[in-house]
Amino acid sequence: MSGSQEFRLSVIVPAYNEEQTVEQVMRKLRELPLSLEIIAVNDCSTDGTGPVLDRLKQSGLVDVVVHHPHNRGKGAALRSGFAAATGTVVVVQDADLEYDPADLPALLDPIRKGKADAVFGSRFQGGPHRVLYFWHAVGNQVLTLMSNMFTNLNLTDMETCYKLIRADLIKRLPLTSDRFGFEVEITARLAQAGARIWELPISYSGRTYAEGKKITWRDGVAAFIHIVHYNWFPPPGDWRTR
Repeated sequence: MSGSQEFRLSVIVPAYNEEQTVEQVMRKLRELPLSLEIIAVNDCSTDGTGPVLDRLKQSGLVDVVVHHPHNRGKGAALRSGFAAATGTVVVVQDADLEYDPADLPALLDPIRKGKADAVFGSRFQGGPHRVLYFWHAVGNQVLTLMSNMFTNLNLTDMETCYKLIRADLIKRLPLTSDRFGFEVEITARLAQAGARIWELPISYSGRTYAEGKKITWRDGVAAFIHIVHYNWFPPPGDWRTR
């Protein structure tokens, strides 16, 4: 393939109570030298996130806004976004400014060149990052190691938000996780489908809990269960055929 339109990037932005940062994220995305489709999913926020997204859609900064009438979790929000996506490649962009959209063009390159079906942006391959929680880093590395043992991949950051995936591939994967098990599930399904996966370094500016970080130790414990479940019990069907 060639030409930017053939590589339109659908950016899925799940948002729950992110009224303070979501507009800045959208503006950063629009600054990219890429053909973009921005799809925001408001997961029944209790602050002003919904009205902000509706305003951004009216101004043309966002292409599609999906509102969940009930809070269903990040995984469910992403499935709503994937269903609405019309681009060639799909990526998730969290609404909290921890990930820098400026990294996306480089991450897209292996897919554009036909070398990869999916590209993971790794926070642990030497990119610039804010120094924060030691035990978060340890937990992430343990989860990545355990996931790698099941998938036989050699990833350094399984839990990364930045996973660029061919849209035709992600639309046929049987995804069911409603909450933070999505990262484990999508990694397992990509491995089971025989996807060609690349990994590139990205920058990362993590938030503190006072700044709105939502992941807790409970999510880490749940991730261990998800790793076993999604890797040992893949759903039947012909979805693994490339």
